[in-house]
Amino acid sequence: MATPSESHVALDRRVKDHANKTLLQSNALYQYILETSVYPREHEAMKELRHITAKHPWNGMAVAADEAQFLNMMLKLMNAKRTLEIGVFTGYSLLATALALPEDGQILAIDPNRKNYELGLPVIEKAGVAHKIDFRESQALPVLDELMQEEKYRGWFDFVFVDADKENYMNYHKRVVELVRVGGVIGYDNTLWSGTVAVEPEYPVLDYVMEMKDKFLELNRHLAADPRIEICQLSISDGLTLCRRIS
Repeated sequence: MATPSESHVALDRRVKDHANKTLLQSNALYQYILETSVYPREHEAMKELRHITAKHPWNGMAVAADEAQFLNMMLKLMNAKRTLEIGVFTGYSLLATALALPEDGQILAIDPNRKNYELGLPVIEKAGVAHKIDFRESQALPVLDELMQEEKYRGWFDFVFVDADKENYMNYHKRVVELVRVGGVIGYDNTLWSGTVAVEPEYPVLDYVMEMKDKFLELNRHLAADPRIEICQLSISDGLTLCRRIS
């Protein structure tokens, strides 16, 4: 009979982290990273929610396990306490954030689809971190505009994670760069967009992917030229751009 740890490994190999979103050219190397550095140290709640999310028909929307691990560690290194998440889905990256924040940490999470969020909510509650989350069922721009009207929220957040409707990334940046504190960080997910920002794909992709390519090219140029931030573009998962506000 397999031990519990062996059962987890077998299930991880079947589920395959819901999608191979990495830009690494070797699937074997990506699996090595997951099975050596990510899965063995993954919180049990994270593992449970990842498996739930893997069964969702839109599972490709979720943050990959290695990226969630990175975000969790970065928030701990930052001693982050107040965060904003635009785009929640089932809450996998949200749970990674909540586990990283102190007991009195606060997360404002925005997504128009509560049904998907409620798939992961029982796991979040079981992990004992639901009290840190203020979930707003809404499109993000109206909520951001409300925050911009209150002086309290300008420079209030330590970290902002953006992983929602990609066509609005530029609109989000205009707002969140003022909502994050000086020295705080904004993370934009998917900024390498399946590698299409640099090369034409060698295999068929969805029309939506090619249609959004120019949006990401525009965003990446804008972030690189914005004097209010310094940036670091990482090739983890589908591309993650970190922006540290400096003024």
